[in-house]
Amino acid sequence: MSSARAGLKDKKRIVVKIGSSSLVHEETGRLNIMRLERLVRVLVDIKNEGRDVCLVSSGAVAIGKASIGLYREKIHEADSLPLKQACASIGQAKLVMMYQKLFAEYNTGMGQVLLTRVTLDNEYTRKNAYNTFEELFKLGVVPVVNENDSISTEEIEQVQTFGDNDRLSAIVAELTGADLLVLLSDIDGMYTDDPKNNPDAELISEITDISDKLVHMAKGTHKGGVGRGGMSAKLTAAEIALGAGADMLILNGNDPYNIKLALEGESVGTLFTNNG
Repeated sequence: MSSARAGLKDKKRIVVKIGSSSLVHEETGRLNIMRLERLVRVLVDIKNEGRDVCLVSSGAVAIGKASIGLYREKIHEADSLPLKQACASIGQAKLVMMYQKLFAEYNTGMGQVLLTRVTLDNEYTRKNAYNTFEELFKLGVVPVVNENDSISTEEIEQVQTFGDNDRLSAIVAELTGADLLVLLSDIDGMYTDDPKNNPDAELISEITDISDKLVHMAKGTHKGGVGRGGMSAKLTAAEIALGAGADMLILNGNDPYNIKLALEGESVGTLFTNNG
């Protein structure tokens, strides 16, 4: 076990991001309730160990579209953005209701935090956001974060500040002073090549230098399904997290228990660290 892996046991504030592809059934866009329940159980157990836990959750648009029967329908381009924003509003309510129910089953409170680019660009509102997170942690409540897609277009259109929830989660880790960011993905971690196209691609256990070669390789990776963030977005998140002094893990979100394994020092996923 490397010293960086061993050091994960001592992390005190952890931001976990789960993507749409890990939250919903791909064929229907409806919630994968069993996976969601396992995720909440793991997060509460980590919190019960004495750590602060924050969850950045995707899925609002996909769940909203599924709930009104539009998940597989082609949307006219002229109407796509307003419709996606409406779907985000519908889906976010359903998602938070489910999180509230599941966290309550484990006697844990959760608080919704919706962020926009304006919030974090302005010094005054950024400080207010920071204070909100700090108070939630003091109260023993798990913040559940998403971009406010119903009024903010950046995350939906993949332009400007956040672009996707990988980057948003890194910014939240930076804002809250987290010492670990965990990205739950639909693959096991960072590979030497795209494993969906190259069966000989090998999983990289630890990365201490985000080289130009790595960035170029990530740009060529495939991203499909319901999620928006590919491996390139995850490298951007890693740069933000490492720049803020946090380590970052990419883990397979199909089994949220991978988070516990990583915190126990097991060599799962890919660890980005300044302490290699």
